[in-house]
Amino acid sequence: MTLAPYHIKVFERMDDVPSNAWDLMTSPNFPFSDHAYLQALEVSGAVGGESGWRPCYLTVWHGRQLEGATFLYTKDNSYGEYIFDWAWAEAYHQHGVQYFPKLTSAVPFTPATGPKLLFSPQADRKEVGSRLICAAREIMERRGHSSLHYLFLTPEELPFFEAEDFLIRHSFQYHWKNRDYTDFDHFMATLKPRKRNQILREREQLRAENLKIKILTGAELQPEHAVLFHQFYRSTIEKMGAIAYLNEEFFKTVFATMHDEIVLMLACDQLTAIAGALFYKKGTSLYGRYWGAIKEVRNLHFELCYYQPLQWAIERKMRLFEAGAQGEHKISRGFLPELTFSAHWIGHPTFREAIGRFIEQERVDINRHLRDMKSHDPFQP
Repeated sequence: MTLAPYHIKVFERMDDVPSNAWDLMTSPNFPFSDHAYLQALEVSGAVGGESGWRPCYLTVWHGRQLEGATFLYTKDNSYGEYIFDWAWAEAYHQHGVQYFPKLTSAVPFTPATGPKLLFSPQADRKEVGSRLICAAREIMERRGHSSLHYLFLTPEELPFFEAEDFLIRHSFQYHWKNRDYTDFDHFMATLKPRKRNQILREREQLRAENLKIKILTGAELQPEHAVLFHQFYRSTIEKMGAIAYLNEEFFKTVFATMHDEIVLMLACDQLTAIAGALFYKKGTSLYGRYWGAIKEVRNLHFELCYYQPLQWAIERKMRLFEAGAQGEHKISRGFLPELTFSAHWIGHPTFREAIGRFIEQERVDINRHLRDMKSHDPFQP
């Protein structure tokens, strides 16, 4: 009997990819590669068109069976990626070489670690992973792109890229991990007294405001909650002078199609919601994404973005809470620095060598910084 051959299919729209087969390949603890999430970005216009993110869904088939996939985007800028390569682009420009467009595998506007190489349960991972990476590189070269980037990879994925001679770049974020806490008080008891007292003081000051916290998920989420949260999202964008990557349609879409993976926490002044924080959950992981407020209240950000979700996660025995990309202030609240990884294929040989040296020095600097930060560990010995 002749075995079915492998072949590659490329899709430009998530609508054209069979959702059931795609979701069989996604991680049980990472919601941002789900068919519904990637499709919501498309249908809302957050990606595609003039957004600077043009989708390319690369799939590997074994006969009629979908066995692997990776989601790629042609980029003509580096906005919304959070692994910063603007200096690389500037170096290219100074030498009269085009850096953009480039090809990037990342969840748009989402600096969260999760698989970028997706496999079916029966896939030969070594074979399919190699085919995915080689096909992505062929697309990069055929389209005349300068480079190929895989951002926020899991540690388990690194060997696939090391085998293909990619440059591996280190960065770091602050993550909270559940140490088998029985409740929030148990978590607090593991902190050094000064850190614990700081949290108690912040929560006590907020209690004087008499705000009510509402936590909504699943069928409790209604279209009006999406509209409300978009207002909070816009308030933060305006205060920070940031780019509004997402629109109201996006929030309406995910609140409808992913309501079981969304947790919305609202702070209400009597009957009026004055602030909100949006989280995604899947399996044993919780991800904080956006927050906003229409009224300034001291310590409310810490309560909605850290303490309430920590308490919620502990009660549900979740193992991981990623609260976003930045902020050393997270350390005193129980979040510790965690290495993150990206893989880069640089087409230009001279720039590849120079960027390789930069990455090596950056890795040394990051490791030194992480060693220095151990003195700020908030937990008791």
